[in-house]
Amino acid sequence: MKEKNSNGYLRSAELAHLCGLSTDTLRHYERRGLLKAKRSANGYREYPHQSLDRIRLVQNALSVGFTLDELARLLKIREKGGAPCMEVRALAAAKLKGLEEQLRGLSSLRNQLRMMLGQWDVKLAATRKGDQAYLLDMLQTLPSSMEGIRRMPLPARGRKTPNRTTANGRSQ
Repeated sequence: MKEKNSNGYLRSAELAHLCGLSTDTLRHYERRGLLKAKRSANGYREYPHQSLDRIRLVQNALSVGFTLDELARLLKIREKGGAPCMEVRALAAAKLKGLEEQLRGLSSLRNQLRMMLGQWDVKLAATRKGDQAYLLDMLQTLPSSMEGIRRMPLPARGRKTPNRTTANGRSQ
């Protein structure tokens, strides 16, 4: 597969292949203002070769917690000649703070679950084989020190965005 077409631009499929992304993802990034493409004479999207660097930036920023909206806003400032460095740093610091709060919550949840399992082990040891120990019923009356078990959401595995439809009813 050739890397560039004759005018030095990458077509969607070429760029997607080089980056390990789908062409749908590239179009999504384009709609969000993260990538810029021009149209060839026959209507194909063509991306400048620097798009590889932009995609690396986007993917790395997403992996540390930045959102597409944040990236689009920051990149727009930069493209207009602004210097969003302080805002980038502040956003990263806020993400670190949020992550540390989540870790504290998860650590607390882990300790509470260990305590609950210890109580269940005592209950199971005192229950005759074949009899119910009513462990699930014990969940109804968690002590207030273990309320975090009820409220603590499990970490998300990935971001899901709701399907959006256009005026003609097609998904975006």
